[in-house]
Amino acid sequence: MVLHKSAGLLAGLILTAFLVVPLTAQTVSAGGSTAAPTQSQADKAPAKIGSIGEAFSLLWESTGLKTTKGKNFIMIFVGLLLLYLGIGRGYEPLLMVPIGFGAIMVNIPGAEMMEPGGLLYYLYNVGITTGIFPLLIFMGVGAHTDFGPLIANPKTALLGAAAQFGIFATLLGALALKHIPGFPIEFTLREAAAIGIIGGADGPTAIYLTSKLADHLLGPIAIAAYSYMALVPIIQPPIMRLLCSKEEMSIEMTQLRHVTKLEKIVFPLMSVLLCALFIPSAVPLVGMLMFGNLIKECGAVDRLAKAAQNEVLNITTIFLALSVGSKMQAEYFLTAQSIGIIVLGLIAFSIGTATGLLLAKVMSKMSGGKINPLIGAAGVSAVPMAARVVQKVGFEVKPGNFLLMHAMGPNVSGVIGSALAAGVLLSLLG
Repeated sequence: MVLHKSAGLLAGLILTAFLVVPLTAQTVSAGGSTAAPTQSQADKAPAKIGSIGEAFSLLWESTGLKTTKGKNFIMIFVGLLLLYLGIGRGYEPLLMVPIGFGAIMVNIPGAEMMEPGGLLYYLYNVGITTGIFPLLIFMGVGAHTDFGPLIANPKTALLGAAAQFGIFATLLGALALKHIPGFPIEFTLREAAAIGIIGGADGPTAIYLTSKLADHLLGPIAIAAYSYMALVPIIQPPIMRLLCSKEEMSIEMTQLRHVTKLEKIVFPLMSVLLCALFIPSAVPLVGMLMFGNLIKECGAVDRLAKAAQNEVLNITTIFLALSVGSKMQAEYFLTAQSIGIIVLGLIAFSIGTATGLLLAKVMSKMSGGKINPLIGAAGVSAVPMAARVVQKVGFEVKPGNFLLMHAMGPNVSGVIGSALAAGVLLSLLG
């Protein structure tokens, strides 16, 4: 019975192939003369099928087995690797899973996911090219963020600023590569600025700035930014132990003062106004961050705050991550530039961590040993993971030492600092 059905299905397919053979007669014009088809018409016309063999040959030519090239298989493997890191190892799964799946879909020839009319094409152009997705992400981050530790100890903002040094150091380093004789990688000023922002360890900011300055590098820059955010627990502890002594890491800090509700409401408003006065180009990022925080702290629009924290943030994260994955096309990703970006991103992140620690050491000396230098590592804006790493390392050195809330001050200031740095670069190069 099964064999009869299979034979019938095969016969039906063959019959259909012959029924849909395109007409080969020339088009007759209104005056009765014939006109040869134009080149565009010829390109769009379906292939002629004259035999069963040609039908099967055409079918084979359209399969993924025939059209998929080696570089596509490499990028599909990279997508599977990102899925493994997200699902199997728990590294930023909310981002790695959709980015990895997007990378797989965009590298399947014939699917045309990034061609006009494809889903990823519209997601990218609507959300990334316009900058909407990163801004909505910043609103959700603001709705989750407590600026209380920063308000209670404002001097920790300096640590967030110091950690942004990695951005500008890497920018200069990327530009310097072209002066090395015979070196195969060369970056323009706009590309170097987009690469340097990786040092802020802030994915949405990196995506926002890159989409404005060098969107062709979005894939490797976004992957580097989010990968190093996920690898904070691996990258930062060795740098902490290298630059800080055991005595410094054992310093206990006094409890932070209570921050009033009025202070928490005034802070986002003042931040936006100051940003508008000095760095207007950073207002989109800082403004959405502070708007999300304001609706959280004011207590008058709880429904909006919950929507920003949950539905809006979750939906935008899916679309943004899929859009990032769509830029991991083999022809753009498998280049010497991409490898250089991954390496430079690690350097930027390491420099940002180190400069935050070094300034914290200076502040510790000036305060008479009242500041634990470890909190300087939280100046990179990987919220709240960097602060948790500070807590973990400090607790390992001295059990019972609680540094989490103290580290949140430079951590949230790092978010603001990276947004301001992006605004400065955008105003100069955008």
